[in-house]
Amino acid sequence: MADEERDGVALSSLDSPLGDGLEVTKRDLVDHFDAAADRLVPLLAGRPLSVKRVRPGQPPFMQRNVSKGAPEWVRTVPVWSEGSHREIHQVLCDDRRTLLWLGNQRAVELHVPFLRAGSPEPTGLVLDLDPPEGADFPVVVAAARLVRRALEDAGLGGAVKTSGSKGLHVVVPVQGSPVEDVAAATRALAARTAALDPELATTAYLLEDRGGRVFIDSTRSGQGTIVAAYSPRIRPGLPVSFPVAWDDLDAVRPGDFTVATAAGLLGDRDPWAEALPLPQRLPGALVAEGHTIPVARVQAMHEGKRRKRAREAEGTGD
Repeated sequence: MADEERDGVALSSLDSPLGDGLEVTKRDLVDHFDAAADRLVPLLAGRPLSVKRVRPGQPPFMQRNVSKGAPEWVRTVPVWSEGSHREIHQVLCDDRRTLLWLGNQRAVELHVPFLRAGSPEPTGLVLDLDPPEGADFPVVVAAARLVRRALEDAGLGGAVKTSGSKGLHVVVPVQGSPVEDVAAATRALAARTAALDPELATTAYLLEDRGGRVFIDSTRSGQGTIVAAYSPRIRPGLPVSFPVAWDDLDAVRPGDFTVATAAGLLGDRDPWAEALPLPQRLPGALVAEGHTIPVARVQAMHEGKRRKRAREAEGTGD
């Protein structure tokens, strides 16, 4: 039986715990989605959605295929899944009621690609800054400022938001480039960032090679996904990925932004829309440079295999 109805969506079990150890109710999630809907939906609309869901008594799980029994008004788009080798149907969250339905499904994290459904041209790129274990947030802020310098040196601008976890995302709206060139430009920007301060930042994909430095992850651009601004993350208190002005980075901490505080901090504003520059064309030299840099995941896979063979050889005395 539904507890209440909003925008034609029957909402149930609103006052039950959202998930194990999250310290919030399902109502807290739905209320956050409702309060942020007019700012969140434009970031999701037209983009095949991947969601991370929770259920009490179960571990969180990522879901790309639409749930069985979804209302007929929930729009989807067919997408070929390389992982399962079949066509799946991903949700297009184009309106408030779909967002509320997702909240009722306990879909906490909302991940979107930079590609709109049916379009081959990415609308942006992201540098995902991942701090080393145990590092304080100012270390990530310092890395973000390096990214900003690298962008400015390339004639580009970007906006920054908390990841909703321990890191930061620097997002650069782009236009006029295919997936391969956007991914290449992202690799070049990551390499340029790390070169500005090799003691602070690294592009090393393998954890053992990072040496306590902030990882400048270039792999989420192109066909990858990014958690949307204003989306919660599955952690105690449900922190939210939240926009931060460049000048305010030193004054904030990721825990400042949660489903309990985000609506009050937003008010009637849309700080992410305000912060994002207009889409920019990528400099040819940046793209060309990036095409000389190996794809991090592929390079790491080959290096991992090489190291495994070396260890096995040492173990056998060969």
